Amino acid sequence: MSTQQAALSRGRTSLVLATLFLGSYVLGSAELLMVGLLNLVSTDLQISVPAAGELVTAYALGMSIGGPLLTALTIKLNKRVVLVGAVVLFALGNLVPVLVDSYGLFLAARALTGSLNGLFIAVAFVAGISIVPPERAGRAISTVFSGFAVSAATGAPLGTLLGQSLGWRNSFVAVVVLAVLTAVATTVLLPSLPSASGGGGAGNQVRYAFAPRVLAVLFLGFLAFASLYTALTYIVPYLERVTGISGALLSVFLLVYGVATAVGSFGGGRFADERSGRTMLIGSIGAAASLLVLFLGGAIAFVAAIALLSLGLFALGMVPAFQYRVISLAGPGGQLASSLPASAANAGIAVGSTIGGVAIVGLGDSGAVAVGLIIAAATIPVAWAAGLLKPPAVEEPAGQPAAVEPTAGTAS
Repeated sequence: MSTQQAALSRGRTSLVLATLFLGSYVLGSAELLMVGLLNLVSTDLQISVPAAGELVTAYALGMSIGGPLLTALTIKLNKRVVLVGAVVLFALGNLVPVLVDSYGLFLAARALTGSLNGLFIAVAFVAGISIVPPERAGRAISTVFSGFAVSAATGAPLGTLLGQSLGWRNSFVAVVVLAVLTAVATTVLLPSLPSASGGGGAGNQVRYAFAPRVLAVLFLGFLAFASLYTALTYIVPYLERVTGISGALLSVFLLVYGVATAVGSFGGGRFADERSGRTMLIGSIGAAASLLVLFLGGAIAFVAAIALLSLGLFALGMVPAFQYRVISLAGPGGQLASSLPASAANAGIAVGSTIGGVAIVGLGDSGAVAVGLIIAAATIPVAWAAGLLKPPAVEEPAGQPAAVEPTAGTAS
C-alpha cells in the first residue's frame, strides 16, 4: 500500500476518490430510482404494483448475494479492470428495460445490475484504501460510501421527476449515460491496482472473511439497518398521521433526513479512523435515542424534524466504521469481506421493512417507530461487544490493503 500511495500526488488521490464517489452514486441511484417509477412501470408493462416492486427487491438481492459471489470470483484481478468492467456491464444491463418489454428479462437485468453494484462497492472500498495512508483509510471508505448514501437520499425523488418529465424508459437512458461517463473517468483517472497477494485465493479469503469476529460485526450492521428501516420504511404515514404534516412539507422532512445521512456518512470516516469500535457504539446509542425522541415527541413537527436529523447523522455516521471494522477484522480476507457489509445492510433493510409493516398493522401508526426503537436498543450491547474484537494475529506483506486499522482504531 505504501508504494502505491507514494506514487500518487494528493491531487491525484482526491480525483481517484471523487471518481469512486461518482461510481457509487451512479450505481446506487439505480436501486431507488425504481421506487419513483413503480406506478409508471406497472401501467406500461401491465403488471401489478407489487410485481413492479419486485424489481426493487431483485436489485437488493443481487447486491446481497451476487455482489459477494462476483467479488470472490474477481479477487485476483486488477482492481481498475474490475471496476471498469463492472460499470460497463452495469450500463449494458440498464439498457434491457429501454430496449425490451419483457418483465422477466427486466427482473433478471435488475438482479444482474444489483450484483454488479455490490461488486463495484466492494472493490471501490479496497481501491480507496489502497491509495491512502492507513490513518486515512476510514475517510477513504466514507468517501466511497457517501456516494451510495447520497444516492439513497436522491434516487427516489430523481426517479419520480425524470419518470414524469421524460418517461420511465428515458430515466434508465440517463442512468446508462452516467454509467458510461463513470467508466471513462475510471479508466482515465484510476491507476493500475494489481490484486495484493497476501490474501490468497477465494478459499483462503472465505476462511478469514467469514470468521466469527467478522460475523459478529456483520450481525451488528444487520441489526442497525433493521432498526433503521423498520421505522424509516413507514415514516411517511407516520409523519402524516402522527405529526400531522402533508404535501410539500413531507418532502422537506425527508430532505432533512437525506442531508443528514450525507453529512453523517462523510463525517463518520474521520471518527472511524480514530476509534472505529467506539464510533459504532456511539452511533448505535445515538440512533436509539433519536428513535426514542421521535416516538415520544413525534406529534410535534419541530421535534420530529430534529429526531430525523439526528437519526440520519448517527445511523449513517457509523457506517464507515462498520465497513472499516469488517475489513480490518477479516485480515487477509479483507478483499472478500469488503462486499459483506452491503449484504448485511440489505438483509437488515428487507427484514426491517417487513417487521415495520407487521408493526403498523398490529400496533397502529406509531408501531413501526416503537419496534424500530426496541431493535435499536438491542443493537447497543452488540456494538459494545463488537468494539472489543481484535484483528487476526497474522503477518501480512507490505502491499496488503486488508489490515488497515491502526492500533488506536481497534480500541473500543
